[in-house]
Amino acid sequence: MTEPVARTVEVNGRPCRVWEAGRGETLGVLGGLVGFPRWSPFLEALAAHRRVIVPSLPGFPGGLGHEALDDLPDWVSATLDLLEASGLEGADLAGISVGGALAAEVAAFSHATVRRLVLVSPLGLFDEGEPVADVWAQRMPDVAKLLVARPERLAAELAAPAGVDPLEWQIEMTRASEAAARLLWPTLDVGLRKRLHRITAPTLLLWGGDDRVVPGSDAKRFADAIRGPVTQRTIEGAGHLADVDAPAAVAREVQEFLS
Repeated sequence: MTEPVARTVEVNGRPCRVWEAGRGETLGVLGGLVGFPRWSPFLEALAAHRRVIVPSLPGFPGGLGHEALDDLPDWVSATLDLLEASGLEGADLAGISVGGALAAEVAAFSHATVRRLVLVSPLGLFDEGEPVADVWAQRMPDVAKLLVARPERLAAELAAPAGVDPLEWQIEMTRASEAAARLLWPTLDVGLRKRLHRITAPTLLLWGGDDRVVPGSDAKRFADAIRGPVTQRTIEGAGHLADVDAPAAVAREVQEFLS
């Protein structure tokens, strides 16, 4: 497994980790509901073909400062600052789950920031007939089964790294859940539907075939509303965090689209 180069940037005066690995055209990646606790097989697969830059969103593993973000404009502003500080302005951008919601917001608000866009089971929409699952209403033993089709893979990514205090690690994981809830809870609707028409970047929509959080019909809602060209793909056998369930398949779809 590659050991990425790590550096720190500041967003609103708080530190956020930035990982970088690989060579080629630059691709930024914003993580999902649990962020990126460690350099994952998915990131490793992407870095085989591209220069991959992974900035940690505030409050997610490697990042601080979510408690200062009170509303959607705060989150979008912080994400724009983070991308700029990480050297990702004008680059290709991928976002997963909550990272997908913010990547879509950035592409809608700032056309120059995103060259091409990849959204993997993005959050941000809500339909009363097919509501998004409330992950914060679940019992802890049930959360993994809701997020992924292969809970053992998620458990491996969430396990405390060697040498890290287990209590401190648990605090970091709880902070990530709190940060996501601060943006999305209670409805997981950030009003993104009203802004999707502003996305003009070529966009790849990837959905896990067994996603139990976001209904597959949301893919059509995204595709119908985005003004730029849209490509849709389904990753069979993968859940909401498709990058965890099927890292090679998701990376392959991303690489084919960007190539």
